Amino acid sequence: MLVVGPNGAGKTNLLEALHVGTQGFSPRTRTDTDLIRFGAAAGSIRLHGERGDSGLEVEMRLRSGEAKRASLNGASLSAAEQLRGEAAVLVFTPDRLAIVKGAPAVRRAYFDRIIGRIWRSRMSLPVEYAAAVGQRNAALRRVAGGLSSRTALAPWTDRVAKLGTQMVAVRRELVDELRPRFAAVADELGLEGAELVYDGAELTVDALEARLERDLERGTTGAGPHLHDLGIFAGGRELRSYGSQGEQRLAVLALLLAEAQLISERQGVRPLLLLDDVLSELDDERRRLLAAHIAGAGQALVTATSVAALPVAPDALVEVTPGRARRAA
Repeated sequence: MLVVGPNGAGKTNLLEALHVGTQGFSPRTRTDTDLIRFGAAAGSIRLHGERGDSGLEVEMRLRSGEAKRASLNGASLSAAEQLRGEAAVLVFTPDRLAIVKGAPAVRRAYFDRIIGRIWRSRMSLPVEYAAAVGQRNAALRRVAGGLSSRTALAPWTDRVAKLGTQMVAVRRELVDELRPRFAAVADELGLEGAELVYDGAELTVDALEARLERDLERGTTGAGPHLHDLGIFAGGRELRSYGSQGEQRLAVLALLLAEAQLISERQGVRPLLLLDDVLSELDDERRRLLAAHIAGAGQALVTATSVAALPVAPDALVEVTPGRARRAA
């Protein structure tokens, strides 16, 4: 599906509504009131679709000063974010280039979210590890301030080492799964020699104990997967520092499409792709290659300012004007 309209008409708002209605949160903001139209006190999203062989109906209600309320097939959900486990949706927006050119924390967060989408049983692991590191940091500061003994620190050191070992293992497994798919898709899009590299050593109790004095001095845990990075390369160059804007964009797209392949293979259902302003900085040949790739990747919604931006005829065309979206005949 191609969604077209002039800048500021509301194309991104339509895409955002689909993301909120299927995932329970916005890819743009974590402040729910930002989702409500200016001057209004409330808003709602209603979606109808299919997931595999079954129907899917979602209703989301938003009101200023209140938590979001969502229902799935008529049944109320305790939290809107539960929708994440019901429908696989992947999104590209221009600010996603930060995955490549941003700080390591951005890449860690991105890949950790993929873990939850691929292996739902491991979805809580990044949160549990972060909580353990937070508890150990608090214990370090208590010990340094003379408010606690070092023996009280030991259980948190063990906990961080155990969960950290699991985090490193699952991240490496994910990178191993994504690496060949990412390289193949990137090559198809004209980004040759693309590679993913996990940069981080195993975490052990001995490693944490060896730097205990430094950790006490700083009040933070100075080793572990919360400090690791995931390198994104092409042609032997790290794209964060040595990639052009176009190469960085292609790398993000290749990552997204590689994940879509992996989800489809693992879960048997192709994810919905939401691609906002994805074509604007690609040359004609790469637009053609991308269009051919997403045509076989499942359902996709692509926004652009004109029909001519997409070099193939879309299955459906939606024209957006301020306050209105209409399917073209």
